[in-house]
Amino acid sequence: MQKSLGRQAGVQTVEVSLRDGTVEITPKEDGKIDPPHLLKATYDSGVSVAELDMIVRGKIVKDASGNLALQVEPNQIFAFSPNNMSKSLEPLVGSSTQVTVRGQLYKKPAGKKKAKWDASAPLNLLILDIQKKE
Repeated sequence: MQKSLGRQAGVQTVEVSLRDGTVEITPKEDGKIDPPHLLKATYDSGVSVAELDMIVRGKIVKDASGNLALQVEPNQIFAFSPNNMSKSLEPLVGSSTQVTVRGQLYKKPAGKKKAKWDASAPLNLLILDIQKKE
């Protein structure tokens, strides 16, 4: 799995902790990571994913559907799953304020041990924590 993920575009390093059951991926400085490709690569390696959390920095925008989203340079947008934290960011739409959030992009459905990831389902970012506004 480590080799498979390490070959993905935009990935600098991959650290796997079997003890904790976690994988930490560090993007290249100018790299764009594609979360759906990372999930597919993980499942293709024979490992199922319980959840995909990330720390990401960008500007608050509205996506093509008019929903709140985080725009990450260069031109990558993560639509938000609405919650109180995402709603609190609405006043920042269109501003130059950079926001760093910790969020969950994917979580395996409850009660399904061998659930497969549905590649057609959108990956929306559920904000767990707003770390910084600058």
